[in-house]
Order: sequence, then structure tokens, then C-alpha cells
Amino acid sequence: MGKILITGAGGQLGSELTAALADKFGGATIIATDINENAKDKFDYCTFEVLDVLDNNRLVELIDKYEVSEVYHLAAILSAVGEKNPLFTWKLNMDSLLNVLEIGKAGKIEKIYWPSSIAVFGKNTPADNTPQDCVMDPTTVYGISKLAGERWCAYYFEKYGVDVRSLRYPGLIGYKSAAGGGTTDYAVDIFRAAIEGEEFECFLAEDMYLPMMYMPDAIKATLDLMQAPKEDISIRSSYNVSAVSFSPKEIYSELLKYYPDFKIKYNPDFRQEIAASWPDSIDDTRARLDWDWQHNYDMSKMAKDILDHLTN
Repeated sequence: MGKILITGAGGQLGSELTAALADKFGGATIIATDINENAKDKFDYCTFEVLDVLDNNRLVELIDKYEVSEVYHLAAILSAVGEKNPLFTWKLNMDSLLNVLEIGKAGKIEKIYWPSSIAVFGKNTPADNTPQDCVMDPTTVYGISKLAGERWCAYYFEKYGVDVRSLRYPGLIGYKSAAGGGTTDYAVDIFRAAIEGEEFECFLAEDMYLPMMYMPDAIKATLDLMQAPKEDISIRSSYNVSAVSFSPKEIYSELLKYYPDFKIKYNPDFRQEIAASWPDSIDDTRARLDWDWQHNYDMSKMAKDILDHLTN
């Protein structure tokens, strides 16, 4: 295989996925890119290049220079941050994806990965065990861009044969880097508050159920999908994937087992309205049937693993 280029490599998902790809294929095969030149410090094990994903000429230049065969296009503005600047969020999220898809159409790369999100769902989506195919009426510009992106991915596969693959991530929880401005970020920040003995202020209501996934499972799902034979991929928009659903109150109760004096207060803000439009749980039967998706972490196992790593 040729080289693998990752956009947005310095982000929460990108940092860990880039490392996992390097572990699997060797650091010499990996080109990590990010608009933030300071992200270079994270990637001493592979090649790093500064890249603004809206600069298509620069992207093509890097693909040609390193003979790239796969692109993991992770760069995006997330839900909560996106609401502060909706037009730029749309431009960055959509134009950058179309740049990558056009490069695939031109035959310069063999395979593309692009992440979608549960943000594509909305208030009229079935909330419990949300099916693969259903009403999708997103209420954020991030969700709108992800839904449009799903349709572009399917279009480029159907019209031009571009091998593009995608997952609808739930809320992602990791401990290795800071969260990136999403509506589910409380489930990352709450662990650090517990360890540091701080009272945690939660921006969601205590009973706000949302689908979540521990980062190792998200990485596993991504690698499994990208390694699956092309003929096994039946969804070219984006696959539902699921692991566990919980509320802020439930993850707080889990942390009390380790930190009995930990305090929390609930102060829902604009992110509560966003979260209320998203599902409680996800049906990912198609992923489990098509490429044998299986998650490894429930809430308790995840919490223990995060605390073990952060406290050590």
C-alpha cells in the first residue's frame, strides 16, 4: 500500500487514530497534517505537514509528494463551536470534503475515510434504538453539514466509484487529548475534575441520555471498517455504530465509586437543546452484520481504564 494522509491529525480523534495507524502500518507510512503547526510536537513518530484543508492545491501537492493512497479526512468544526460561526463551519466542513472526494474521483487516491456523527439525527428521529435509515432533521450547522456530507459520499461512490467509507460516531470519550468543542465533551472533562478534586459543572441536564463510545472502540471501528473487503460495505453514506448510552447522572454515580466526595452541579446551557435533539441509543445492526463490528467497553470498564491511565 501507499502512504496514509490524515487531516485534522492534532484533534481529539486525530491524535489517537494517527498513532493507531502508525502502530498498524509503521510510522514511515503516515503523513499527519493539521492547520496548527504546534501539533507537530505530537507526531515525532511520523511525517508532519501543516495543511489548511481549504487549500486544495496544497492538499494535492502533499498527496503527489508522498504518493498517498488513503486519506482519513478528520478536519472539521464540531457542534457547539460550529453554532458560533455557522457559515464558516459549513464552508470548512463541506468544501474540504468535496476537495477530498474530487481527488478520489480523479483517481489520485484509492480509499477515503470521512467521519459522520449522530448529529445528523434530529427531533423527529426515533430516539430509542435509532435505525440506520430514518428521518434525519439536524438542528445544528454541524449536523446539517454531516448529513449533506453523507449524501455526497454516497453520490461519489454511486456515480464515480470512489471508495469512501464513513461512521456515524456517537459521543467520543478519551483521556489522551482535550475535547474539541462538541456537545458530548462533558463526558471527557468530568474525569479530570474528579481526579483533581474539583466540583464539576455539567452543561447538560442530569438525565440527558446520549450514545457514547470510548476512544479505543472508536479507533477499532474505524480500522475494522477501512480493512473490510470492498464488497462487504453496503452503506456508502455512513454506518451507525454504537457502544454504550448513559446520562451525566450515571457517569457521575460511577465516578463516586472512586471519589466519594466528588461534587457535581447541573447548569444546562445551549448544548442541552442540541443534545435533546439527538438519539438515546443507536441500532448498529448493519455494521455488526457487514463487517463484524463488536465493541469492547461498557461504561464501568471505560471509567476504570480512564482513571487507571490518568492517575498513573
